[in-house]
Amino acid sequence: MNKDKLYEVRNIHTIKEMLIQSASIYPNNNAFLRKLKRGAEYTPVSYAQFKDDVWALGTAFNKIGLKDGKKIAVIGENRYEWVTSYLAAACGDTVFSPIDRELAAPDIQNLLKIAKVSAVVYSPKIAAKLEGVKEAVPEIEYLISMSEDDENCDYTVAGLIADGKAAIAAGDTTFENIEIDPEEAKIMLFTSGTTALSKGVLLCHRNICANLMAMCSMVDIKPDDTFLSILPPHHTYESTCGILAPLFRGSCVAFNDGLKYIPNNLAEAKVSVLLGVPAVFELLYKRIWAAARQKGIESKLKTGLKLSNFLRKIGIDKRRSIFASVHDTFGGKVRLFISGAAAIDPAVAKGFRDLGILFLQGYGITECSPIVTLNRDINYKDNAAGLPLNCLEVKIDNPNEEGIGEIICKGDNVMLGYYENEEETAKVIKDGWFYTGDLGYIDKDGFVIISGRKKNIIIDKNGKNVYPEELETFITKNDYVLECMVYAHEDENTFEIRAQVFPNMPEIEANLGKDVTDEQIQELMQSIVDEVNKRNPTWKYIRKVIVRKEEFEKTTTKKIKRYAKKNQE
Repeated sequence: MNKDKLYEVRNIHTIKEMLIQSASIYPNNNAFLRKLKRGAEYTPVSYAQFKDDVWALGTAFNKIGLKDGKKIAVIGENRYEWVTSYLAAACGDTVFSPIDRELAAPDIQNLLKIAKVSAVVYSPKIAAKLEGVKEAVPEIEYLISMSEDDENCDYTVAGLIADGKAAIAAGDTTFENIEIDPEEAKIMLFTSGTTALSKGVLLCHRNICANLMAMCSMVDIKPDDTFLSILPPHHTYESTCGILAPLFRGSCVAFNDGLKYIPNNLAEAKVSVLLGVPAVFELLYKRIWAAARQKGIESKLKTGLKLSNFLRKIGIDKRRSIFASVHDTFGGKVRLFISGAAAIDPAVAKGFRDLGILFLQGYGITECSPIVTLNRDINYKDNAAGLPLNCLEVKIDNPNEEGIGEIICKGDNVMLGYYENEEETAKVIKDGWFYTGDLGYIDKDGFVIISGRKKNIIIDKNGKNVYPEELETFITKNDYVLECMVYAHEDENTFEIRAQVFPNMPEIEANLGKDVTDEQIQELMQSIVDEVNKRNPTWKYIRKVIVRKEEFEKTTTKKIKRYAKKNQE
């Protein structure tokens, strides 16, 4: 296939238009697979039923006064009621604002205050965090529970859907008649959880639709695909790519039971596509090889890889049959893994592909709705963040002698600005260009290569640039390391690069014994870092290694919080 040819996609201007089209084209397809309780079998929801539920909930929102641009916050785990509330709010006369359910109660209240929300749709799992929230945030009129059994709420989602369906049956067309302005701010997402740092990213339907059309023209998503929703839904990577993209293409979304149940849910739902972050895929990949060692078939698996790779060179692809046992552990249907949020070890991407699962990665940022670049299923590089979407331009600002500079972009998916914060907006949007804060370069084939975050860069005493993410990638390639963070330590007398390392104790104990000492672990971690140092010039050397007893504090997309106090020495 021509590597420059894009897949054909429908033209959409609003999310509401997208859902109307999909419900008309795929009325009987499964839009979702949900579990009414953990351990139960998956229950399907058709596209026609989902559209009816969204229309009913939107009608009910309107009837209780949630209109005229009022804001509706949604807080909860991956579940059907979360998605229904999202589309009902964003496609009605209201603004949708998703909140991270992992935040502490004071941080949730801070964001609700900033957003000036009128209603909170919440999961029972975070109900305790909302105690006293009406007193703390006077604008809140209603607490709406995702559970039918909640007695401490004003309404339930199920109850409102029932009320809305009755109203529609009686002739209420208020939601149906709401026309969405593609340029109007309808979605507010937060970049951080604390009052001092959080910025409300304002997106319009044009932003989201441009991203949907562009990404689906680059990767072939099919109506018979099933996605497994595992990432936090408040994050735009999941809500746009993991929920709206499959809805756009007539695919199905299955909700998972939790991260530790991913292998089970992949098999139960016969999943074909999984979106995740590097930590998830690296763990799955390590488990494949750990299971092979435990079963005594590691050498057989390696032999199979050699045979398969030889056959592929002469045009014969037998990966799915040779590695049928691996595919069976994932349900036998998985064809595509897509990773985002951070760079992944290229060896893991190639490893999955050698086993018969196509692996791609992309790069995005909330302010770009979120995708900026994406590897294609017919044109990819494992060390690259991908090619720019066709809805925007990407260039490198002020490149150094290595061609590395700040990645900036301009296009239909770039946000409208930060909510009530013109000063911060002006810092990142200049002459129409959005300054991402990420550093990288564009190679001869047009692929964008990420070097690291601008704010994380280490500049030594001689002005040399060190990108900590690069060193971290090399260190975590070792099976004995789970996580690490590279940073600069500086005081009155010292400037040196250091690394904190969280060891993979199960792997270490399996090979060195359960009686391994702290001193032996320190020596092992030091030897791993020494090997990384050997491949670098001296000014990139890591001079001190600190072994951690506990894992790093991380965001909900599994990124290490570099500046959290507990992550420092």
